[in-house]
Amino acid sequence: MTHDLKIVEMRVTPIALIDPPLRSAFGLHAPYALRTIIELVTDNGIIGLSETHGGEAVLRDLETVKPLVLGMNPYHLSQLEYRLSGEEAGHGRADIQPWEGKVGSPSRTFGAIEVACLDIIGQVTGQPVCNLLGGRFRESVPFSAYLFYKHAGAGGTDGLAEASTAAKEQDNFRVREALTPEGLVRQAVEMCAEYGFQSLKVKGGVLPPDDEVRTLFALREAFGEDTPLRIDPNAAWTVPTAVRCGQALAGVLEYYEDPVRGVEAMAEVARQVSMPLATNMCCTKFADLPENIRLGSIQILLSDHHIWGGLLNSVKVAKICDIWNIGLSMHSNSHVGISLLAMTHLAAAIPNLTYACDTHYPWQAEEVIVGGKLSFVDGALPVPTTPGLGAKLDYDALAQLHENYLRADLTHRDDVLEMQKIEPGWKPKTW
Repeated sequence: MTHDLKIVEMRVTPIALIDPPLRSAFGLHAPYALRTIIELVTDNGIIGLSETHGGEAVLRDLETVKPLVLGMNPYHLSQLEYRLSGEEAGHGRADIQPWEGKVGSPSRTFGAIEVACLDIIGQVTGQPVCNLLGGRFRESVPFSAYLFYKHAGAGGTDGLAEASTAAKEQDNFRVREALTPEGLVRQAVEMCAEYGFQSLKVKGGVLPPDDEVRTLFALREAFGEDTPLRIDPNAAWTVPTAVRCGQALAGVLEYYEDPVRGVEAMAEVARQVSMPLATNMCCTKFADLPENIRLGSIQILLSDHHIWGGLLNSVKVAKICDIWNIGLSMHSNSHVGISLLAMTHLAAAIPNLTYACDTHYPWQAEEVIVGGKLSFVDGALPVPTTPGLGAKLDYDALAQLHENYLRADLTHRDDVLEMQKIEPGWKPKTW
């Protein structure tokens, strides 16, 4: 019986993906991006999959909560979230003995567990995960081309993985330098030709702001007025710079993502530019929503189930956005197909998620699921109809990427350190 299901094993495998030398306001991507793969195994042999951020802190959190997960019924998600929330679970409740474990990010940790539980429930019931989130609202989910200023190279370490050597023998957007507006236009043309993306996002905060504005105009000229454009300076601009650039880009940008830091600064920019402001920085948890709504800091929220506490919590976020007339899209980080499928199921079930979602997927050449890389159709990913997430682990590929992790010897992401390897003394700059 489904109500008798029990989680009897929790496997956590850190992996490292070859990552090109992409730039942002924070510095430079390391040769490898870290991710973590989670498997929950039930007493009847069903395996639920999940993927989350990488690094030692994530592994430590997952190992800490393992005793609380084992023995749980995957259907009992409310109880599981309550248990994993740490000492806060017992706040003000004399009848509750709070758990004494210390978890750096309870929402991220529960979110990783919840996705695997929903994968199990989907397999048990014969339903795709989107049907567990409210049902399929759309048949495919559009994504945008995620453009980066970058240095030459494909990432990885020579001799560490065959994919790295093979990539360096090619001349394509994953390898070629792109540190000018012209370079980013060429990158966009190639990425869209390969994946069919219908909208473009520029990771900014790298070049002088006027050069990045010039990049947007060059993309507008190359792709036409019907292609939505976005820029994300990662809060590296001052309010005057953001206002000046935003006014220059009036009628060009679909939305303006995190040009400045903090809700008050975002609200000030929002009052002076014509396009909507979006964020994945100043609103990353439920407690952030009231202040953002009160100040009018954002008009579009870029949700992320890894950060907001899973898929079901993300559906709740979407409802709040609908009530307060806040647009909705989806944030991304370097990831493989498990996270991409979770994002796709979530986006498929949310009616008011009307903007193309972010994804780093074109920048990652490796995969851990059976069948290899997922295929986009005209820039969109078809929503799976198979039970659960619709993915099975390729254990040979998982072992290879785990070996990458062991050899890469990275414990966390540090873009500043990577940038200082090529520019000693480099520090993030506010323009």
